[in-house]
Amino acid sequence: MSGDGVEGVDGGVPGGREAARERVRGLFAAVRAEGRAVLTATEAEQVAAAYGIPTPAQALAGDADEAVELAEGIGYPVVLKVVSPDVVHKTDAGGVVAGVTGADGVRAAHARVLAAVREHAPAARIEGVQVQRMVPGGVEVLIGAVTDPTFGKVVAFGLGGVLVEALGDLTFRLAPVTPDEAGSMLDSVRAAEVLRGVRGAAPPDRAALRELIVAVSELAADFPELAEIDLNPVFAAPDGATAADVRLLLGEPAGRTAPVHTPEEILASMRRLMEPRSVAVVGASDQPGKIGNSVLRNLVDGGFEGEIHPVNPKAGQVLDRKAYASVCDVPAEIDVAVFAIPAALVPAALEEAGRKGVPNAVLIPSGFAETGEVELQERTVEIARRHGIRLLGPNIYGYYAPWQKLCATFCTPYDVPGGVALTSQSGGIGMAVLGYARSTGTGVSAIVGLGNKSDVDEDDLLTWFAQDAHTRCVAMHIEDLKDGRAFVRAARETVRRKPVVVLKAGRTAAGSRAAGSHTGALAGDDAVYDDVLRQAGVIRAPGLHEMLEYARALPVLPAPRGENVVVITGAGGSGVLLSDALVEAGLSLMEMPDDLDAAFRALIPPFGAAGNPVDITGGEPPATYEAAIRLGLEDDRVHALVLGYWHTVVTPPMVFAELTSRVVAEARGRGIDKPVVASLAGDTEVERACAHLFENGIAAYPYTTEKPAAVLGAKYRWARAAGLLP
Repeated sequence: MSGDGVEGVDGGVPGGREAARERVRGLFAAVRAEGRAVLTATEAEQVAAAYGIPTPAQALAGDADEAVELAEGIGYPVVLKVVSPDVVHKTDAGGVVAGVTGADGVRAAHARVLAAVREHAPAARIEGVQVQRMVPGGVEVLIGAVTDPTFGKVVAFGLGGVLVEALGDLTFRLAPVTPDEAGSMLDSVRAAEVLRGVRGAAPPDRAALRELIVAVSELAADFPELAEIDLNPVFAAPDGATAADVRLLLGEPAGRTAPVHTPEEILASMRRLMEPRSVAVVGASDQPGKIGNSVLRNLVDGGFEGEIHPVNPKAGQVLDRKAYASVCDVPAEIDVAVFAIPAALVPAALEEAGRKGVPNAVLIPSGFAETGEVELQERTVEIARRHGIRLLGPNIYGYYAPWQKLCATFCTPYDVPGGVALTSQSGGIGMAVLGYARSTGTGVSAIVGLGNKSDVDEDDLLTWFAQDAHTRCVAMHIEDLKDGRAFVRAARETVRRKPVVVLKAGRTAAGSRAAGSHTGALAGDDAVYDDVLRQAGVIRAPGLHEMLEYARALPVLPAPRGENVVVITGAGGSGVLLSDALVEAGLSLMEMPDDLDAAFRALIPPFGAAGNPVDITGGEPPATYEAAIRLGLEDDRVHALVLGYWHTVVTPPMVFAELTSRVVAEARGRGIDKPVVASLAGDTEVERACAHLFENGIAAYPYTTEKPAAVLGAKYRWARAAGLLP
């Protein structure tokens, strides 16, 4: 039951939801007019009522006699809370007394809260004492919302009391959320089991909690000026959920100054960037060791089939090609201008590119905002926007597009085309990406440096990679996001078609940004990133090596069509470790049906073990491996296979690799395409066997049981996010 105030959003008010919103807007305006940011308890309760947020019966008492009268009408026990625009934390000021019964108790509690607050804050304005019916009980939870600097409005959920205070056990989602997303929040906290009922207790009303989370998220989304929303505690009982305390804090909505490009505009500019017909190198040089020399030589030696135009006012020819004093002098149209000149010279050269109508500028030089030259970067961006130029960089190594034979960088060339698109903010990480690709033979559709991200950023590239036929997986190293919501929109669209892997640097929380509320104080940067990336369907890699391994393996593995995973191993110890790793990766070991169990037992020696894992034992010949793998592939109830190989002379590593590749290829030829990963234990020969397996569409790793489980888990996470699995 709610007290008097704004009627429910969908309740009996003329105009329904919008009419209620207008009343809330009016209330916020009145609070602002008084120079306040924090709403009183009475005002907050009115807003809660407008959004259908259940609160206990309550009313404001002007004196002790009125408090007694209200308590008698509401029903005992009651809670008395001071109402003051100058007291943010009522409990800290002694302004809350709970469990009050009887007229004498109300009078005593009334005097107690007033005395405590006057001692705590002598100058505080006191509007009265709120008398609120005491909620009978339930699991205490916290529901709130804050304004994250990257993602904007996010809604938070966690168990209340000690759990949230001591453990920071909160989960976050972009606001507003759907009922399904709200439901996922209930299962995402570490103490989720409490919400399912423990020790025979009836579980809280999950439907009521979902509705409450959705309502808070809609309130946050409807009013950008609401800096914080705290419902704490919320008592979740088997028959509903009630917010015992509602705290609202007004702030200023964040403005956006960057231009917003439509998907069509992004694709048009990215197509000319990633598939250019002509490239100009501004600062091209004949002198070895100069960046302009390296960029031009990489373009020429890499075999770029489009036009290459050196630009250098002091040279008539560079690398035996005609050079132009300015891009304006180039007689042909230019799709991309790569700048390899000192930072201070960039603005003037960019003005010339603008007059020429160049759509994309790749700014390699450093010396901009990263070194404190913020004004120089801002001036460069202003010039680009005025001329409609998209900027990649500055402070980058350049970019690679192997399918176009394009190597627009001063770094080591790379020319192996494939299905993986890789981006990084850091040059060092970019070169680690390059080295890994070379050492593993990973083909790439692009490697792109982003640097300072003065303009082009991850959501621009995701928009391109989502529809790029060459790209089958996207992996991104991210230090920060300029516009978290734009990234999430682009990621969601991309994930429907192909996996997106993110390595987010800076996993430690940056501390509280809004310590005035529990929600704000507990919302560390990384916690919000982690949950929102998951909400977007992005696979978050815990480290650089994992990001690269996921990027390499995910395009190789077919999408699973069900959750049943079977382990077939030649060593019992590997089977146990693989099982542990698979469970930790969020996968489900299949409960082996009796008939399939019997079929496996017929293949293995009596001292082997069926069930799941299937242990064929280490001394078995190749025929046993082949028969067991074939059985797992051909049974429709098995959706993925995990193979554990143990190096023996009876079945050498390359024999295992070749027979496994052949059996899997034969199955695929008959339309049976299941993800298969393998862990190979043995001498160094297993390394060559793993490389052979990878070449044949089986993600195989030597000396580890964790990696194959992790990449299979990543493939499953993508399949679920893409809607391919429930």
